[in-house]
Amino acid sequence: GSNVLRMSSGIQIKPKTAVQKSKTSSPLPCSPEPAIKPQPKPSDKLNPKTIDPFGAHSRPPSAFAAVYAKGGIPCRLVHGSVKHRLQWECLPETVPFDPLLVTLAEGLGETKHPYTFVSKEGFKELLMVEGATEKAVPLLPRLVPVLKTALAHSDDEVFGRGLDALVQLSAVVGPSLNDHLKHLLTNLSRRLMDKKFREKITVALQKLEQYGGKVS
Repeated sequence: GSNVLRMSSGIQIKPKTAVQKSKTSSPLPCSPEPAIKPQPKPSDKLNPKTIDPFGAHSRPPSAFAAVYAKGGIPCRLVHGSVKHRLQWECLPETVPFDPLLVTLAEGLGETKHPYTFVSKEGFKELLMVEGATEKAVPLLPRLVPVLKTALAHSDDEVFGRGLDALVQLSAVVGPSLNDHLKHLLTNLSRRLMDKKFREKITVALQKLEQYGGKVS
């Protein structure tokens, strides 16, 4: 009887060891498959559309936001305890006005931070560099339609930034802007009916007349 038990126990043990060996050895031929299957996944990451076609980064809200996201605006917002400021990656004097000044003007129509600050301050500081007049005048045919869009915007802050930019541009280019004013006065006259902008627009018109000379 003991021999039978030994034999039966031996028979029972041998299949188990065989199964254990097969279990430990079976993943070896299958191991390349898991390595092959995940490979297409990294390629999916290279195409943002396969991840989220409706994501915020797949459709930039404007040309300015797209250029800014790609690092095409050579300045960045620096947060201060009291006041924010711009930090330029290179001297503004060395930056080509074409197309940066036009791009910054397009950014005036933004309503999100930091685009609002970067576009407004960048446009202002770029016009303050030496030789700005000669660089800005040839761009007027492209700048005026962009400023007109900002002045026609329903958002009050966008309109305010557009008005400030117009006065800043007028101070730099002077009478060269006179021929383009007719395209902007309609939008200004509409807002003139709004009490909260009446004084601001009146002052702006006086400055445009001052910078433009008698012809304006």
